[in-house]
Amino acid sequence: MAIPDFQTVMRPILCSLKDGQERSSSWIYGQISDEFGLSPQEREELLPSKRQPVLNNRVAWALFHMKSAVLVESPKRGIYKLTARGHQAIKKNPLKVDMKTLAQFPEYAAMREKQKQGVSEVINLGLPIVTESVVTPDEAIATAYQELRASLIQELLEKIKQSSPQFFEQLVVDVLLAMGYGGSQRDAGEALGKSGDGGIDGVIREDKLGLDVIYIQAKRWEGTVGRPTVQGFVGAIHGAKASKGVIITSSDFTSEARQYVKTVQTRIVLVDGQTLAELMIDHNVAVSRVSNYEIKKVDNDYFSEL
Repeated sequence: MAIPDFQTVMRPILCSLKDGQERSSSWIYGQISDEFGLSPQEREELLPSKRQPVLNNRVAWALFHMKSAVLVESPKRGIYKLTARGHQAIKKNPLKVDMKTLAQFPEYAAMREKQKQGVSEVINLGLPIVTESVVTPDEAIATAYQELRASLIQELLEKIKQSSPQFFEQLVVDVLLAMGYGGSQRDAGEALGKSGDGGIDGVIREDKLGLDVIYIQAKRWEGTVGRPTVQGFVGAIHGAKASKGVIITSSDFTSEARQYVKTVQTRIVLVDGQTLAELMIDHNVAVSRVSNYEIKKVDNDYFSEL
């Protein structure tokens, strides 16, 4: 079963708390997981940020909304219980509880009105507005970020494919340097694109001290790179009595090529166009920052006396 959205879990949460006992957030997560028959994989599925399970995030936001409507309260950090209003609400046995249900309570309506005051600012910034609130704010931000990143990756790949082979080789140098390889720009630039020996386009230092080197093949190819090309590169590395190499392409590798590198003792890393573009973004190569949004949360340690 799919993980329920944060509005869908509101009523089950209220029902789980109707005995009046104080319950921990982890206990509530377990109750909701059981209620919806979630698999172990669904219970552990993470948000795109990889910092929190999807279910936990949705339950937390459901609790936030219901606290704003004074249906639940939190007497201690991470502990929740039903309020008198919450007991009255669940006694009516509603088919569901959602944001429309909560809107009848003045405290919640006031909170939502304050939120709406910031909508014009969000529109001016070009951020998406979730009109049908089936996702949490964390998920909306993560989805928007992933969409922007995917668009940027495609734009980078288009630019790379339009560039010359010489430009692509320099791009590879810049990415490797940004990742901490190669020592200096001058050393890396001289190393790459010189030998052309058996498919080896150059070598680059593994660290700034030059304790080891990595052999490189950097090709701006349109078609997929197959096993014969990778096998020839491995043979060239063996001939150079080396043990490490990386092939970086603007396209992709065949499944046979990917499987082959798993069978050889030489450590070979295959970097396709998608991965290269992601490395460019992560290490700020050929991209510039447009906006920076800092997400903050309450520092509960600061309020430790409460």
